[in-house]
Amino acid sequence: MPVVKRYAVAPLEHVFEVISDPTTYPDWLAGAKEIRSVDDDWPKAGSRFHHTVGLMKIITVNDSTEVLEVDPPNRLVLEVRVRPFGRGRTEFHLAPAGTHDGVERTSIVMTEEPIGLTKLFAPVIDPTIDARNRASLNALVARLNEPGQ
Repeated sequence: MPVVKRYAVAPLEHVFEVISDPTTYPDWLAGAKEIRSVDDDWPKAGSRFHHTVGLMKIITVNDSTEVLEVDPPNRLVLEVRVRPFGRGRTEFHLAPAGTHDGVERTSIVMTEEPIGLTKLFAPVIDPTIDARNRASLNALVARLNEPGQ
């Protein structure tokens, strides 16, 4: 199960605001192409957003992601779907991490594991998930660390 950890020079609440706003995902989440719609009660448990994901414009899949658990501003657990290729459980865990030049820092831990039948392929796909999540958190932290964000 890939676990990736990064630090952002941003307050905990702001980091949670960004990771719980699916409209930001195409800006930092590797593979996210478009957010097609978001349920009105997002990010309440059971709510969904509908997305298009893919590696290239010609290889895309429309599906949805559902909130399994939410504990603002510390934790967000999602079931991600890219069917027929698979499903996964992604957890973001946030925690205060001191300050940097007087600005709050936040620890971001992203854990993702295949679920359902996809779990059978974990040994093969975990390295790809790890690489994707490293790229995603690097992009998220770069976005959060931009002045004015």
